[in-house]
Amino acid sequence: MGFYDLSKEERSKLVKTINRKLKKDLRDNTDSQFIHFYSDEDTYIRKAAYLETGKLYLISIKWRNTILKFLHNLFESGSDKIRQTVINASGEIGKSDFSSVEEFFAKGLFDSHHRVRNAVIGSIKKMGQKNPLPVLNWANQYLLHPDKEIRREICHGIELRGRTHPQDILPMLKKLQNDPTSRVRNTLVHVLGQISYKKGCLETVIKELNSWENRELVTKAIDEIISVHGRYKDFAFYEQKQAIKYISKNANPEINNI
Repeated sequence: MGFYDLSKEERSKLVKTINRKLKKDLRDNTDSQFIHFYSDEDTYIRKAAYLETGKLYLISIKWRNTILKFLHNLFESGSDKIRQTVINASGEIGKSDFSSVEEFFAKGLFDSHHRVRNAVIGSIKKMGQKNPLPVLNWANQYLLHPDKEIRREICHGIELRGRTHPQDILPMLKKLQNDPTSRVRNTLVHVLGQISYKKGCLETVIKELNSWENRELVTKAIDEIISVHGRYKDFAFYEQKQAIKYISKNANPEINNI
């Protein structure tokens, strides 16, 4: 029976059970229950396990070294589900202590399985939002990596911080404006749209785009920004017509095709 086949009360009990069994592993210095839950077929049971791992790391200094030792051992597993859960657990830890888990992401970026690489993207998002300075500094070194998928993953991963603080990631995104791979440029356009629709963000994004040299890409980004204001009309600070009016007035004429 899957996690969400259970009632709310049963789910709460299961999470408490996971927490208790992970604690027992930590006390006994054995990772059998970590392996059991990290390899579960149900995504949400694995999620409960990595969330509880993050909580245990945060509240108990005495278990931190043991948790990191377990994560190191588990990351050598042949199971992509276990490696994915290790990355997600590391992401929970990295929201407050990135230096202790940085190496997992350096390895996870190059993992053979997309499940693990996607976990890296998701973890960069949540860590970058909560602990931006070390996470963005780390991500910056991979922005111009020879592997196009690494560049794309990093571009996507820093998006969440940009939704509230676009000024933090726009200088990084600028490095990708002339990327030779269309898949990377398309991700860049997507991210520019995603960081444009909250309060105060459109102004910051348009001001930055006015200085970019790749006019063709910027024009596509503006089209995406306008589209996002329509698609996310219930969440956007500006109505779409207001966004169009602002862009029409403030974007440089050579990039403004409204």
